[in-house]
Amino acid sequence: MSNDDHWLSDTDRARLSRGPNERAIVASLAFTGLVASFMMTLVTPLLPELPGILGVSTQDALWVVTATLLAAAVATPISGRLGDLYGKRRMMLVLLGSLILGSVVAGFSSSLIPLVIGRALQGAGLGVIALGISILRDVLHRDRLGKAIALVSATLGIGGAVGLPISAVISQYLDWHVLFVVSGLLGVVGFVLVVVFVPVSTLRSEGTFDYVGAVGLAAGLVGILLAISKGNEWGWASPLTLGIGLGGVAVIGLWLVLELRVDSPLIDIRVAMRRSVLLTNLASVTVGFAFFATAVALPLLLEAPTDTGVGLGQSMLIASLCLMPSGLVMWAMSGTAAKLIAKHGARISLLLGVAIIAVGYLLAIFLMTEIWHAVLVATAVGFGVGFAYAAMPTLIMAAVPASETAASNGLNSVMRTLGSTAASAVIGLILASNIITVDGVTTPNTFGFQLSFGICAAAAVIGVVFTLMLPKHQPRDDTASLPVQH
Repeated sequence: MSNDDHWLSDTDRARLSRGPNERAIVASLAFTGLVASFMMTLVTPLLPELPGILGVSTQDALWVVTATLLAAAVATPISGRLGDLYGKRRMMLVLLGSLILGSVVAGFSSSLIPLVIGRALQGAGLGVIALGISILRDVLHRDRLGKAIALVSATLGIGGAVGLPISAVISQYLDWHVLFVVSGLLGVVGFVLVVVFVPVSTLRSEGTFDYVGAVGLAAGLVGILLAISKGNEWGWASPLTLGIGLGGVAVIGLWLVLELRVDSPLIDIRVAMRRSVLLTNLASVTVGFAFFATAVALPLLLEAPTDTGVGLGQSMLIASLCLMPSGLVMWAMSGTAAKLIAKHGARISLLLGVAIIAVGYLLAIFLMTEIWHAVLVATAVGFGVGFAYAAMPTLIMAAVPASETAASNGLNSVMRTLGSTAASAVIGLILASNIITVDGVTTPNTFGFQLSFGICAAAAVIGVVFTLMLPKHQPRDDTASLPVQH
């Protein structure tokens, strides 16, 4: 009997002996990714109404978003390492259970604190995307792996883009608690699909879980992300922002030293510092920044009144529909991205993606006076992000050992989250600092939008530089999670 047999029930052994249904596995993992990404943007249309609904200030209401973001950033790398050690499918079910529980808590909430707790539990569910990509590596044939990875990676954008109009309709015409009923039901469906179709994880890493490393990483990430996300509200030079932010940086520094010394680290820093892994993660920050900026700037542009001479005067629902093509093209291009990766390598796909994003934002500087302009920009960014998201997991897994698959994908997801958080803070600050008031209505002015788009284009250009620094030919490593070319 192998070392892993004691993990398997008779039902699991029978399922493994029949061979997996690969299409059902990919569809199940893609669906769970859609559910998790939909959950991240679930309350976006509701944000303007939350202060009145909950009887709190606008700043306090934003904790509903901040808690979700922090929980996702902390849970993703930790659940990835737990998945490598104790089974990726098992951890995926735990995260989906957290998402369902969070939906129940939020669905029954009528005040701020229970809602924040529910949203934090939901946020932890975002880790299913990184785990899903790692499961694909374990169960699919190499020839079918690229397209599946591209599809599951794209769900991070697809779910949010498609879910926004749904959330807008529910928020406008139904009780806001229905949002969490829907997310909970979707979570239950995803849970059942994983139980039925995804095989039990038999590839496990040796070692023990690094509890001290997990606490250190969580504390450091919370400090850094909290300072970035709340800097506009607290003041960037305030003692609170500087104390929390610099404290988070110091904790991460100590955590890095600790991880280099323990026998079974949460994340193998030596692996993470490999040229391909490090540069891919740095490029991920720029892609996360550029992608999230569309969710910050474009809705404001679309919804601002036309009387200001800047806005396009659309409702939240119409604005959400205008952003939907961004997610749809990410899904549509997943197959094309996989073919490009198979023929020319993941580096080319990432390079093409960030270059398209840069061009899209450069166009946005000059095209912002018609509805179709916003649709064009969102679609162009979606094209670019689709190519980039398909490439990043492939680049990561080609450079890390099989025992580090889920943890390394989790770290890559954190880097994207870091970029998204920075985008929310930077773009929010720019738009809040460049305003125009007409007939008592205050909105960002033209320069504010143009500067925001210019910064996003610059971020994408930085991503191009990081990508060009990636090795054209990955050095062969027999322990790599994915086979690589000589």
